[in-house]
Amino acid sequence: MILLDAITQVLTEADEPLHVADITERILGQGLWQTKGKTPAATVGARLYTDIRDRGEDSPFVQTAPGTFSLKDKQPKGNKEIDSRQGGDTPEASATAKNSFTSCAEMVLERFADQKPMHYREITKRAIEQGWLTTKGKTPEATMYAVILTEIKRQQERGEQPRFRQMGNGLVALNKWTRRGLTASIDLHNERVRQELHNRLLAMPPGKFEKLVSILLARMGFDSIEVTKTSGDGGIDVRGVLTVAGSVRIKMAVQAKRWKPAKHVQAPTVQQVRGSLGAHEQGLIITTSDFSAGARQEAIQPNKTPIGLINGEQLVGLLMEHGIGVKRTAQYLFEIEDEHFPSREQSDS
Repeated sequence: MILLDAITQVLTEADEPLHVADITERILGQGLWQTKGKTPAATVGARLYTDIRDRGEDSPFVQTAPGTFSLKDKQPKGNKEIDSRQGGDTPEASATAKNSFTSCAEMVLERFADQKPMHYREITKRAIEQGWLTTKGKTPEATMYAVILTEIKRQQERGEQPRFRQMGNGLVALNKWTRRGLTASIDLHNERVRQELHNRLLAMPPGKFEKLVSILLARMGFDSIEVTKTSGDGGIDVRGVLTVAGSVRIKMAVQAKRWKPAKHVQAPTVQQVRGSLGAHEQGLIITTSDFSAGARQEAIQPNKTPIGLINGEQLVGLLMEHGIGVKRTAQYLFEIEDEHFPSREQSDS
């Protein structure tokens, strides 16, 4: 299925606007679209932004909140955007505002599982019964399990502690319940690697940092990548082109900011990048620090070209996911399954 057709089907089935991350989860979970790209949500978001920008009133899509979209012919029942990067994102709020499968799964496990693994079918059933999850899909259980496994894989690839843990036989638990021994040591080690990688980014000369950004873009599927000259570039450091579905070409202009964590990117920088864009270009700012609230708001101003923002934490995650500056070692961790070998306490009772 063509990507825009898949997006349309998901938004048609939804009872409210959906965040790009949730649109992507449902598309992949229902098998409506396949991709070998490492950042499918970025591709979905770029395709939506491009369609709205290029087709204007003829586009069937509308942006209702930061990163959130709906179909024009549907009356949105709520478009409150919960952005976890700005705080205040509880599982309950996220599930209600964005209708996320993973947020609903987290809420069910917190509320009903009593810190014990629960089958994904039971998780889905509870979420629907509580009214937290609304879907018209024919296989919500399969979608639930698919998006949970996808999130686990993505977070592991980035060296992050997964929110969920796959326990086998369709059982799922929250990872924070079972962190102990070697598993906890691995999480701690990976967190130290993430911090060291961030420190090394801060120590890089600006030119080498821009080159690193160009390498990252290449690993993410961009081609025609060019590191611009140090002057006369209007603030743009790297340019590249992302080809989607073999025909849609998205031009990306990137500004790379190797700044210390205390120095946040402000709204004027976002305005500068937008003003430096060429014809049909999208803008992206990558920084080792973070963005002010004003910069985030400026990036998604209505009737203006949206500017993508990647902060230091997200940058480290992308570098680890794509194996840039780190190497992934495979170790096998064995644990006893109580299903086949009950513990001594269970045997004696």
